[in-house]
Amino acid sequence: MKKLFALAVSLAVSLAFAAVSCWAQERSTVRVPTPFVEGGAPVTLEMVIYKPEGTGPFPTVVFNHGSTGIGNNPALFKETWAPERLAGWFTQRGWLVAFPQRRGRGQSDGLYDEGFTPKREHYSCDPGLSLAGFEHALADIDAAVAWLQANPEVDTRRMEIAGHSRGGILAIAYAGTRPGVFRGAINFVGGWMSDQCPNRSADAINPVSFRRGAVFPRPTLWLYGEKDSFYAMAHSRMNFEAFTAAGGQGRFEAYTLAPGVNGHMLIVRQDLWGPAVEAYLGQ
Repeated sequence: MKKLFALAVSLAVSLAFAAVSCWAQERSTVRVPTPFVEGGAPVTLEMVIYKPEGTGPFPTVVFNHGSTGIGNNPALFKETWAPERLAGWFTQRGWLVAFPQRRGRGQSDGLYDEGFTPKREHYSCDPGLSLAGFEHALADIDAAVAWLQANPEVDTRRMEIAGHSRGGILAIAYAGTRPGVFRGAINFVGGWMSDQCPNRSADAINPVSFRRGAVFPRPTLWLYGEKDSFYAMAHSRMNFEAFTAAGGQGRFEAYTLAPGVNGHMLIVRQDLWGPAVEAYLGQ
């Protein structure tokens, strides 16, 4: 039942973004070179870019995707996550948005290897396996950011990093590994492993990963929804407290969605998070 519920949440997020946009934005897809080689072949990553109207260089948001529920449906690995409606919120405000697809996700090359069980049945709650997958993902973001920094349409003085779910925790951690690159980091319902992992093993995975971002010298923004099926609010607040105790700066915002709606769906509620994000981008 938990597997079906996790899959339903993943599909619901995708469907909620399926509405047709009515604003002008240009979509393109690029292949990002990486230093990785698998099976004797070089690995490139798919990255979808939405560009606003006008002439660049543009302020840029690097927006990182999440997981695929609990990782037990390989068919979902190949779905590119680059929601037009989400991108439109940023492009309407003059921002270029880049959605890198990590190895093995979307149309990117390589093996999707972000912390699976030994037989790859699903994501692993074992901290050793899970954290190795986290490092794998950070390396992919590094390749995407390097490509963007060399793109003349990107204003490298005004770059932000953001992400949803696994992408949210990656955004915070990666900002700490490159503290001089970004003006800010936005975390939408972020975490690496669900707090439903047995023996509270997520407590040995999520806080330590968020603390990677504590050296980032600017305030970050954390956005969470009540009744999240993956990350209870108490767990997410614990992660934020671990981050700030390590020296991280940030603001934690909690939202209540409609009765019965999973808080992990916050990403589609632009009416809720929009004011906070707009103020954050403008600071």
